[in-house]
Amino acid sequence: MKRLTYPALPALLATLLAVPALAQTQTPATPPKTSHAPVQRVPKIPPVGPRRAIIVPIRNPHAPGMVPAKELPDGTVPPPDADGNFIIGPTHPPAPATVPDPAVPQGSVCSFIMTSAESRYYPGIARTPGTFGHPDPHNPARLLVPTSHPQSWKRTVWVYIPTQYRPGVAAPFIVDQDGPDPLLFTTVNNLIAQHLIPVMLAIAIQNGGGDAQGSERGLEYDTVSGRYGDFVQHEVLPRVASTCHVRLTRNPNGRAAMGGSSGGAAAFIMAWFHPNWFRRVLTYSGTYVNQQWPWNPKLPGGAWDLHSRLIPNSPRKPIRVWMEVGDRDLYYPNVMRDGMHDWVVANEDMARALAAKHYHYQFVFARNAHHVDHAVKEQTLPEALEYIWHGYPIRDKHAVTRAK
Repeated sequence: MKRLTYPALPALLATLLAVPALAQTQTPATPPKTSHAPVQRVPKIPPVGPRRAIIVPIRNPHAPGMVPAKELPDGTVPPPDADGNFIIGPTHPPAPATVPDPAVPQGSVCSFIMTSAESRYYPGIARTPGTFGHPDPHNPARLLVPTSHPQSWKRTVWVYIPTQYRPGVAAPFIVDQDGPDPLLFTTVNNLIAQHLIPVMLAIAIQNGGGDAQGSERGLEYDTVSGRYGDFVQHEVLPRVASTCHVRLTRNPNGRAAMGGSSGGAAAFIMAWFHPNWFRRVLTYSGTYVNQQWPWNPKLPGGAWDLHSRLIPNSPRKPIRVWMEVGDRDLYYPNVMRDGMHDWVVANEDMARALAAKHYHYQFVFARNAHHVDHAVKEQTLPEALEYIWHGYPIRDKHAVTRAK
C-alpha cells in the first residue's frame, strides 16, 4: 500500500480544503449534511414528508426538562478542567489554536487507502440513490429499508504525526470519524506546541459511504455494538502502525475517540463497549437517537437506549466525555414518529444520565448553533481537547508518555 507523507502541514490543509470531496465530513457520494437521504415513496405506506417541511424549533436551555446549566458570558467557553453543563453563545469567535501558526513546528500527515475486500468486519453495503425507507406499520421504531444492498467500499485514513513524536515510543492518540479533519490536525499541532495536550497522533478515518439506515456509514456508526470498535482496533490501528511507522499506546487512558453526528455516537459507542481500549470521548451533535439498522429487538431504541437504558442500568465505566449540541440541532418528528429523533433531547438526556452515574463529563449547549456547527467547533475544539486529556501526563515538548 502506498504511503504518502507531507512535510508541511499548512500546505496539506490548504490542499484538503481546496478539494470539495475531501473537505466534507462525508464521502463524495453522500447526500447533504443531514441525517436522512431523500425519501422513498412506498405503496400503501404514508410517505415520509420532505425535510424542508420540518420546522426546527429553537431550544431554550432553561426550559422545563432541560438539565441545569451555567450560562457563560458570550464568546467564552468553559474551563478545561470543569465537569458539568454549560451554555455558550450566541456568538462563536474562533479560538486562536484553530488557526495555522507558521511559528509553530509543523507535523506531517501520512495517508493510506483501505478497501472492503480487506475487511472481515464490513464487507460493504449501500442504499440505492434517491431512496430512503419506511416505518414498519406494526412498529414505528423500526425502519424498513428494502433498497439496501451489498456494495464494496474504499476509504482513506489520514494520520497526523507531530514533529515532537519520537520514533519507537508508544504515543497517545485520538481517532476521528468522517475524516479528513484539517481543523483537528491544526488544533492538535498548536496545542502540543503550547504543552496543553500530550504529544499525540490524530487518526482521521473516512466513513464507508452514504448516510443513515441502509448505508455503510450508518451501519458502522449507528449500530450499538462493539463491532466498529473492533474494526478500528484490529484493522485500522495495525495499518496505521505499519504504514506510518509509528507506535500506538496500549494504555486505554491514552486513547480517545471523537466525531460529529453519527460519528459522535460511534465515538461514544467505541468507548462504551471497549473501555479497555478507549476511554476519552469528544462529540458534536451526537446522534444518540434511534438510527440503528438493522433493527435489534434487544436494543429497540438504537443509540437512544444509551441514555434511556444502558448508562442508567450499568456500573460506571472509566470514560471521560466532552459533548455539545446546538439550539437549532436536528429534529425529525415526521420520519418514524417513534419519539426518538430529537437530537437536543437526546444529548440533554445523555448529560443527565452521565451526571446521575457520576461520570466526568462536560456538556456544552450552544446558542445560535446548527447541527455540527462549524463556528462552534472552531470556538470550542481546543478547550474540548484539553478537557478530555485532563489528567493525562503532559511532558516537555521533546517527549511523549511512555505508556505501554
